[in-house]
Amino acid sequence: MKVILLEDVKSLGKKGQVVNVSDGYARNMLLPKKLGVEATTKNMNDLKLQKAHEEKVAQENLDAARAFADELKDKEVVVTIKVGEGGRTFGSVSTKEISEAVKTQLGYDIDKKKMQLPNPIRELGTTIVSIRLHPKVTGELKVIVKEA
Repeated sequence: MKVILLEDVKSLGKKGQVVNVSDGYARNMLLPKKLGVEATTKNMNDLKLQKAHEEKVAQENLDAARAFADELKDKEVVVTIKVGEGGRTFGSVSTKEISEAVKTQLGYDIDKKKMQLPNPIRELGTTIVSIRLHPKVTGELKVIVKEA
């Protein structure tokens, strides 16, 4: 019997695959536990429509991430930090502070976990921070650190 898997099944395959299994396994295991449905023409057409919709949504998300990355490229954020004698800084600027500054100055809500900062910023000046907007898209934001 041919079955369309609704969820990942360890020994059979991934969600959305059409697999050939014995009738007993399908009737007693897959169908009652809602792990799969019988591969009728209606169900096959539904699967094709669902896959097409998922691809369309994924493409829209990718395009939106690219547009946002282009928008961020021209923006800059100013963060202040306390400075002592000789230009030495007290502490550093972390992704949390950058995220809060982006929210207040630009109005964008960017998660601090998506910012890729190898080390906290410990000196005054301009730094480029890369932001993972999508698995395939990385944007860049200019962060200017000034004296408080």
